[in-house]
Amino acid sequence: MKICVIGTGYVGLVAGTCLASMGNNVICVDNDENKLSLLKQGIIPIYEPGLEELIKVNVEEDRLIFTDDLKYAVENSLVCYIAVGTPQGDDGSAELKYVYEVAEQIGEYITEYKVIVDKSTVPVGTADKITSIIKSKTSSDFDVISNPEFLKQGAAVDDFLKPDRIIIGSNSERATSIMKELYSPYMRTGNPIIVMDVKSAEMTKYASNSFLAVKVSYANEIANICEKVGADVEMVRLGMCSDKRIGSQFLFPGLGFGGSCFPKDIKALSKIAKDNNCEYEILKAADVVNQKQKLLFVDKITSKLGEDLSGLTLAVWGLSFKPNTNDMREAPSITIINKLLEKGAKIKAYDPKAYDNAKIHFGNKISYMQSSYEALENSDALLLLTEWNEFKRPDFDKMKRLLKTPLIFDGRNQYDVSRLKKMGFEYISIGR
Repeated sequence: MKICVIGTGYVGLVAGTCLASMGNNVICVDNDENKLSLLKQGIIPIYEPGLEELIKVNVEEDRLIFTDDLKYAVENSLVCYIAVGTPQGDDGSAELKYVYEVAEQIGEYITEYKVIVDKSTVPVGTADKITSIIKSKTSSDFDVISNPEFLKQGAAVDDFLKPDRIIIGSNSERATSIMKELYSPYMRTGNPIIVMDVKSAEMTKYASNSFLAVKVSYANEIANICEKVGADVEMVRLGMCSDKRIGSQFLFPGLGFGGSCFPKDIKALSKIAKDNNCEYEILKAADVVNQKQKLLFVDKITSKLGEDLSGLTLAVWGLSFKPNTNDMREAPSITIINKLLEKGAKIKAYDPKAYDNAKIHFGNKISYMQSSYEALENSDALLLLTEWNEFKRPDFDKMKRLLKTPLIFDGRNQYDVSRLKKMGFEYISIGR
C-alpha cells in the first residue's frame, strides 16, 4: 500500500518505518532539512531500540523515503498519516496549529480519494475540524479517521509490530476496510482491531494514558503511606499485583511519571473536562501527586545531608525520564537536579544515551561522566534516578570503594534493602 507519514517525530518515525517493514511504500515528510539529511543517511535523532536498523534496511530497499515535498507525498499515497506534534498550551490544552496547517496543505493537494489518518494525540472533535478544513480546499472525496498510537518509549518498535490492539475510529466503511487491510499483518496473533466511532477513538487515547498516570500516582501515594506506617511497599505491590483485576504494569513507586505523553495527556484531558463542565478530581490529584513526588525525593536527600549542600558532590545515575530512551521531556531528573543545584550541590551525572538532551536543560551546570563508576569517584552519595539495565546489578564493592560515603538514594527501588545494609551501605529508597 502507498502511504505517507507527515511528521518525523517520535510517533511518525516509528510508524512510518514499521509500516515500511511490512512491505508498504512509505514517504515520510518533514520540513526540517537538517533532520531529513540525517535520516537519509540512516542517522536518527532519537534513541529507540531496533529503530535505526529498521530505517537503514527499508531505505536500502527503497520502501522508505524522506522528503520535504508534501505535495508529492500526498499525490502518491492512498493513506496519509498526520503525525505532527501537539505540544501543551499554556492552559493545558493540546496545541493543534500544526495539525490544522497540515490539514490545509493536504486539502490543497488532494485530487482523488484519500484516507486521512489522525495519528497525533488530539482532543475529541479534532477529526471533524480536520474534515471541515480539507473540505474547504477540495471537492475530491476523502475520509478522516482516528488511529491513536499506544507506543511505549523504549519498546516502540515491538509495540507497533506486535500491538495489544489497534483502534480505528471511523465513520466510513470504505476507510475502515482499507485500514483493516493495512493492519492485518500485525494482528495474526489474534489481538483485535477495534473499530469505533471517531470521537470515541480520540477519547480512548486520553482515557488510557490518564488511567496509567493515575495508577503511577496511586502507587506513589501508597509508598508514602508505607514509609509512615513501617510497611514495605515492594511487598504491598506484589500482594496487589497478584490480583488479576489490578495487574502489575505501571504500579511501581518511584519518582513519578515523565515523558511526552502522560504529563501532557492528563492535563489535556483535564482541560477537556473543564471545558465541558465535568468534574476531574482524580486527574487533578494524579498530577499534583506526580509533582510532589519529585520534591519528596529531594526532601529525603536534604533530611540526611542538610539544606545547605555546598561542598558536597552527588553522583547521579540516569537522566532520561525512563530507560531505553534519550528523551528528557518532563524527566524527574530535571526537577531534582535543579533543586539540588539551588542548594549548592555539585552534580556528576552519567546516562547511557541522554547527554545531548540533558545539555539543553543543564548546560555546563553539571558534569557529564563517561561511565557510571567515574561518576562515583569522590562523590558523597549516589542518586539513582533512571532504572537503566546496567544499573541493576552493579559491583557494590567497587561502588563502596569509590564513594566517599557509602550512601545511596534510590528513586527506583532497584536494590535489596537488607543486602545493602549488610554490606555497610546506608540505603534510602521509596516506601521501604
